[in-house]
Amino acid sequence: MTPFDMHTGAGRDTRPATARNRQDATAQRWSLRITLIPLIVLGFVAIALVVRAWPIMRTYPLMELLFGTVWKPSSGLFGLWPFIAGTLWVTWVGVLLAVPPSILTAIYIAEYTHTRTRLIIKPVLDVLASIPPVVYGVWGLLAVVPFVEEVLAPTLSTAFGILPLFAINQPTGFGVLAGGIVLAVMITPLMIAILYEILHTVPNDLRQASLAVGATRWETIWLVLIPHIAPGIIAAIVLGASRAFGETIAVLMVVGNVPQAPTSLFDTAYPLPALIANNYGEMMSIPLYDAALLMVALVLLVVVFIFNLVAMMILRRFVR
Repeated sequence: MTPFDMHTGAGRDTRPATARNRQDATAQRWSLRITLIPLIVLGFVAIALVVRAWPIMRTYPLMELLFGTVWKPSSGLFGLWPFIAGTLWVTWVGVLLAVPPSILTAIYIAEYTHTRTRLIIKPVLDVLASIPPVVYGVWGLLAVVPFVEEVLAPTLSTAFGILPLFAINQPTGFGVLAGGIVLAVMITPLMIAILYEILHTVPNDLRQASLAVGATRWETIWLVLIPHIAPGIIAAIVLGASRAFGETIAVLMVVGNVPQAPTSLFDTAYPLPALIANNYGEMMSIPLYDAALLMVALVLLVVVFIFNLVAMMILRRFVR
């Protein structure tokens, strides 16, 4: 805009204030409607699952369904505890394996790498995050399961065989540990991306003040940055667990899919998502079988929603 335009008022919005306010109000209303679409879809999904799962929830006590240990739909037994236990085992193993490398990698990218190196690493992590789960499942079958069977199982059983956690009850590599390794590889890029962005929210003055009093860069990271972003680290872990909890294809290909509650890292498992994927659409002639599977889907929806809600609350508190 030239000085003449500024003097004459050219280029300014000369519409009446009423017209501008009306346009702003219209844009706000449409933005609100579009924003509400995901919430409406989530509500419809939840209502549909509740309606379809209601027959079995009305027939059996909820505690009996959630903590029953026998799954025999043909006999009217719909105990979900073996599947819930399998999901929890695989999820916590995957998260425990993913957290240390995720934190260290995010710190390296945010605090140590050169800009050109960062421009190479970040696209690689994005590619890892976008690989289809079935590819991870095939990789788990070809590489992780044999590795667990031939290397990890003998090594860990020799070193820690007296501990129940490392007891080998099955001779194959299919089981909780294989599923946890595959899950850890899948959720690590997501956790790194979240932690990297959280590290970038730390004011640079904190780094400079710590370095100014003689602290090394690692001391600054360990004693200043990590405590400052601790809520964000917890939120990243919760979001990673949420992703791991609902993963289906990659996990069901490597955990063995035996309906039992695991007691060891080498035991087979049968996670809730795998139960739905393997059985929905089959044997629907069995009474309440369809309702039981849709109740499993409802349980997954509720748990993932709680995970994300907790992560959001932690992040809001961290930003505040």
